[in-house]
Amino acid sequence: MHCPFCRHADSRVIDSRTSDDGLSIRRRRQCPQCGGRFTTIETASLNVIKRSGVIEPFSREKVMSGVRKACQGRPVTEADLAVLAQAVEESVRQTGASQIDTNEIGLTILGPLRDLDEVAYLRFASVYQAFDSLEDFEASIAQLRADHARDAAD
Repeated sequence: MHCPFCRHADSRVIDSRTSDDGLSIRRRRQCPQCGGRFTTIETASLNVIKRSGVIEPFSREKVMSGVRKACQGRPVTEADLAVLAQAVEESVRQTGASQIDTNEIGLTILGPLRDLDEVAYLRFASVYQAFDSLEDFEASIAQLRADHARDAAD
């Protein structure tokens, strides 16, 4: 790590702390040449492979904006969307992969969204899974009803 003050090619770590969300590490460093102190924040990179083949960094904001459209007019807050986006990111990072397809991210979104709001879930699923007919909606609704009946029986 280059010193931002004198550009010396090395620095010494004085203190390391994990961030509150556990996804990054904050390191306090000191330059052995000039004695300057500075902070770095380290995160593991996670890239998304889009359908077009373009690779870009994972963005919680993009997850939130996609889900936000499905939640229009529903009783879902920005805080709910932020929690959902964090859960999706944590789930994707737990796979250990450094690159993930947008398709996998979409599948990961479906579970938490279903728990958050079933109408928003149906909206998102209809676009994401490319529902072509009323039968696709009916099948998805039937699955939701079956899950409700199973949960009520437990």
